[in-house]
Amino acid sequence: MGGKHCRIEGMETIRKQLGEVVKSLFGVDEEAELSAVPDEVEGDCACNVAMKLAGKVGKSPREIAGEIVNGLQGDFSVTIAGAGFLNFTLSDEMLKNELGEFEVEGASDKYAGKVVVVEFSDPNPFKVLHVGHLYTSIVGDGISRLIEYAGGRVHRANYGGDVGLHVAKTLHEMLRRGSIETFEEKDVEGKMEYIAECYVAGTKAYEEDEDAKGEIYGLNKQIYEIVKNGERDGDVARIYWTGREASYEYFDRFYERIGLTFDKYYPESSVAELGLATVREHVGDVYEESDGAIVYKGEKVGLHTRVFINKEGLPTYEAKDVGLIEQKWRDWEFDESIVITAEEQKDYMKVVLASVREFALQLVEKTRHLTHGMVKLPGAVKMSSREGNFLRAVDVIDMVEGEGVEGMVALGAIKYAFSRVKMEGDIVFDAKESVNLQGNSGPYLQYALVRAKSILKKRNVVVSESLDGSKAVKFDEWERKLLLKILDWRTVAVEAVDELASHKVCSYLYGLAQEFSRFYENDKVIGGENEALRTKLVERYVEVLTAGLNLIGIEVPEKM
Repeated sequence: MGGKHCRIEGMETIRKQLGEVVKSLFGVDEEAELSAVPDEVEGDCACNVAMKLAGKVGKSPREIAGEIVNGLQGDFSVTIAGAGFLNFTLSDEMLKNELGEFEVEGASDKYAGKVVVVEFSDPNPFKVLHVGHLYTSIVGDGISRLIEYAGGRVHRANYGGDVGLHVAKTLHEMLRRGSIETFEEKDVEGKMEYIAECYVAGTKAYEEDEDAKGEIYGLNKQIYEIVKNGERDGDVARIYWTGREASYEYFDRFYERIGLTFDKYYPESSVAELGLATVREHVGDVYEESDGAIVYKGEKVGLHTRVFINKEGLPTYEAKDVGLIEQKWRDWEFDESIVITAEEQKDYMKVVLASVREFALQLVEKTRHLTHGMVKLPGAVKMSSREGNFLRAVDVIDMVEGEGVEGMVALGAIKYAFSRVKMEGDIVFDAKESVNLQGNSGPYLQYALVRAKSILKKRNVVVSESLDGSKAVKFDEWERKLLLKILDWRTVAVEAVDELASHKVCSYLYGLAQEFSRFYENDKVIGGENEALRTKLVERYVEVLTAGLNLIGIEVPEKM
């Protein structure tokens, strides 16, 4: 159980009684937390309240522990260990009740009745999805699932740049090549490969050729007008709309492949005018003019200055994000809005939110920006779509399928590999390790669930429909350890929801599967007088493992 606070009912009873005894003996309000004990220590949970009290009451921890033990009574035994730890062992009857009453759902109600918008993935049309989009898609969906588990109503939102310099750079190269008909004849994959090629060439021209740079600026302004007015005539409009439609179809196909659905796409063009109007409305009190542009001077709040409307009168990413914040509020009237991006966007978002705080405090207080690290391959250099050396999202799936798995097993491998690392850290993704059936991997957990379900198919239904409430039960070492690990699910679920930390779920599930493996190696489940108890343990294990994998978005095949 890794030292986490125990939240099962029996242990809550002990914790409450500890607080009452401490108050009665020493006149002190001291919260008594129970934590799991290491495998080599006897007992089910431990408490260090005696050590915490020593300085306050002027007695040794062991003396304090002895007095506390004399004041405790209940369906458990307690011993004093080391400097004064209280080690508790729950009775078999208490454990039997916990097994019968345990519920997988409802450990947390933190988001009950709340509307939460979770914005993530955020690919740009006219760009190919890279591994970062795959990562943030998996992380964002995992966070959404945690909120839904805790009772929240989640709207998954996706925001992307259908206008802007990256589009102008790409179209500039496409128009230079003069191959509109050829482009239109390509299938979706062919169109996206061609777009990626033109983006790299267009970026190079923008950086190295001043004439091209000026043309791209002009094209950028023209594209804004085309989108704003819905123009369809002319080569620029024709190639723009063809490329944009191909981009969104490409996105939809990919999200379907990884089992993800969004409630709404927000193209940048759909919020640009709102952002532009909002910024202009607050020129003088929030934003100010500077060399023909409109900026927010973040130095006044310890940040830096950023441009919100450029010299051509076009909204920058910053102004469009202002419009997005307002539009999401109009659409959902959320209790919380969570925005998930790469770590490199952290300072940028601080400035955007600082500016909005000055005229829409409520929206900023309801907005939370979460960031994640980068995905790298073993020994690989930093990847960049601008330089054309990036790893595509589909490449990652192909790499895993190249290790001999496919479908939901391949996706399970990727989702688990991405989810098990703390969100703030970088990930070194190893395709071979991700499918290791003997290691800490998605397929290992998928197989663990398949194996447990196969055990239940062999059970004697008459014997194991339920545990007789009047029949005494005695837990052996392996049954006890597995049950305590199962019961710890509710602790982990609460912590994962509180911190929106999918990696805590992953760590727990791997430990749970290992504990089950030890149980299965030592105890015969089917046949014998203990079948009712042991099949009930397997049922609870299946329930928890299924729920945990669902929080990561991992499906499990019937056979492996």
